[in-house]
Amino acid sequence: MQEMISIKTFDEAEELQNPRRVLKYVLIFCTSGEVTVSVDESEYILIPNTVLTITSGQIHYFTNNKFAQGYVLEFTYNFFCKDDTDMELIFHNGLFCHFAMNEIILVDNNQIVIDQLEEITKELIEEPYQYLISVHSRIELILVEINRTKINRGDEIYKPDALFLHFLETVLRNFDKNLSVAEIADLIGTTESKLNELSKLHCDKTAQNIIFGLIISEAKRLFNYEKLSVKEVAYALGFNDPFYFSNFFKKHTN
Repeated sequence: MQEMISIKTFDEAEELQNPRRVLKYVLIFCTSGEVTVSVDESEYILIPNTVLTITSGQIHYFTNNKFAQGYVLEFTYNFFCKDDTDMELIFHNGLFCHFAMNEIILVDNNQIVIDQLEEITKELIEEPYQYLISVHSRIELILVEINRTKINRGDEIYKPDALFLHFLETVLRNFDKNLSVAEIADLIGTTESKLNELSKLHCDKTAQNIIFGLIISEAKRLFNYEKLSVKEVAYALGFNDPFYFSNFFKKHTN
């Protein structure tokens, strides 16, 4: 279970000294000092009482740590998303979004977040009765506090549909299969027309174009950080013909 949920201090998180990716949701909260975090191809500076959320699969690491202290909380989709309410909360107001919408958020009531992170640390060490239920609830409280901060500063409320989020997660976990919209719809128990309806509503794009965008983002990670060849990236993303993939990539990235 520790693989599904973990928490470390900045000092303990040695793996963040180098580019890394995990199929987990990562929440980085700074309590003191200043640290620059690289996420995919962008950099974010965390100062005290700011938080950064990183979605599953994004490349991230510390690039400039100026005596910063804080927490790195990681949890899997399967640990947190027990039902549609959980799924909608994790992406509410753009948190953990799959579309490179990472942002620094200065939390209004930082002590609430710190208290919950400290309690999560304690629960995972001591493992008291029903500790995983407690940890899940504490993550919920942290996300609610971040969302309240965003609403208080005037952000428009964005509440995604759970089925749409399930669609995105299914794409993310099946890049190597290069699934069609119809195949994904079958996997998650819906229809192609419903996925197109939700994609249009949330992103003003077709479901297929959303898949293309996620594939391109993944290809960039494989090129830039894993230093794979065109042929290797093509096969990793389910393309049988590297030449076709090369043309696809050029078309979508100019």
